[in-house]
Amino acid sequence: MKSNSLSGIVSCLSAYDPDALTVAHAQQIIHDYIEPITSSERVAIRSALDRVLAQDVISTIDVPAHDNSAMDGYALRGADLADVATLQLRLVGSVHAGHRFDGQVGSGECVRIMTGAVMPDGCDTVIPQELVDAADALTVSLSTSRVRSGDNRRRRGEDLQRGQAALSKGKVVRPADLGLLASLGLAEVVVQRRLRVAFFSTGDELRSVGEALAPGAVYDSNRYTLYGMLTRLGCEVIDMGVVGDDPAALETALRDAAANADAVITSGGVSVGEADYTKQTMAALGEMLFWKIGMRPGRPMAFGRVGMEGRQAYLFGLPGNPVAVMVSFYFIVRDALLRLSGANYAPLPRLRVRSQSAIRKKPGRTEYQRGIVSRQEDGEWTVRLTGAQGSGILRSMSDANCIIVLEHDQGEVRLNDQVEVVLFDGMV
Repeated sequence: MKSNSLSGIVSCLSAYDPDALTVAHAQQIIHDYIEPITSSERVAIRSALDRVLAQDVISTIDVPAHDNSAMDGYALRGADLADVATLQLRLVGSVHAGHRFDGQVGSGECVRIMTGAVMPDGCDTVIPQELVDAADALTVSLSTSRVRSGDNRRRRGEDLQRGQAALSKGKVVRPADLGLLASLGLAEVVVQRRLRVAFFSTGDELRSVGEALAPGAVYDSNRYTLYGMLTRLGCEVIDMGVVGDDPAALETALRDAAANADAVITSGGVSVGEADYTKQTMAALGEMLFWKIGMRPGRPMAFGRVGMEGRQAYLFGLPGNPVAVMVSFYFIVRDALLRLSGANYAPLPRLRVRSQSAIRKKPGRTEYQRGIVSRQEDGEWTVRLTGAQGSGILRSMSDANCIIVLEHDQGEVRLNDQVEVVLFDGMV
């Protein structure tokens, strides 16, 4: 991990105020503090899906390996097309994919060819079979206006050339990448080891699923949403359950988590009015910052690192309200974990759509409203709120298919104003 301190990073940040921190400043501090893991492993390419490449993948072959036909049709010499309106060619053979034509193709001759077949020597053009005027076992007639020299030929190495980087270090492997790796003949690839993330919830009022509810108790939902979000992100998860309001239990949980994980996520215990020991215990075990971020939901947050026997883990202390946990994860923790995993990443893409309602908003904080994007009969995309937007209303996240992002300096949204949304597809 980096030797630079959190205090050193924030000292370089103009107008830093832990009690009034913007989302952008919080994201920047976390980005500057986190250092990616470096451990890697070699896996079969089918096991590489959603993993992060630990090194560039260099092509050892040309792809395709030969000039080949992009169409079913007839391979011919492009020079034969010059200065004539119609052309009759003598058919001298045929070739299928996986084979090659060993003969020579002279002027005025052609070869029946299938998609993917190697181009015969002397041929540089393919006319699709549906564009020829007439064809029999001996000749093919065509209009030269229907084809140009070089048409429908895939050139050797046009996809990848030997020695070229096929995939870059830090890329998250997607289905198309598996196919690309296979096209290079690679059975294995080197990837970053999976990020290990431990998480637990805090609070005497919390019960795990299956336990009886006493008066005042509630079921813990945060561990389940965190499990889902972390799993979708490709992390190895360590669910440490519920930790009660006890300083010794919290210290033990943090020490165990730091000893076994790269990052630790807690929910609850970081907001004003919570027991002071939570912050004290976190700070005693490492270097921590406690923030009041200008965002809704999700204002209170702790960030830093905690250690155990020489091993340290990054710590994200999230608020306890269910929606606040999810919003904080997606817009602050997600990118931090991607950086920690060594992945190349970009901010979640946003779309501008028309709001079906007015939304109350004052400048000075970033707000994340739960919405439902739909397409109207005229083809325009619009968004409407899911209903009540309280940070404890988890159903608002379940009903939603997007988050409406209202930026820090933005004010009221009027009916039919354009707003930015982040779609859940691809995010959750």
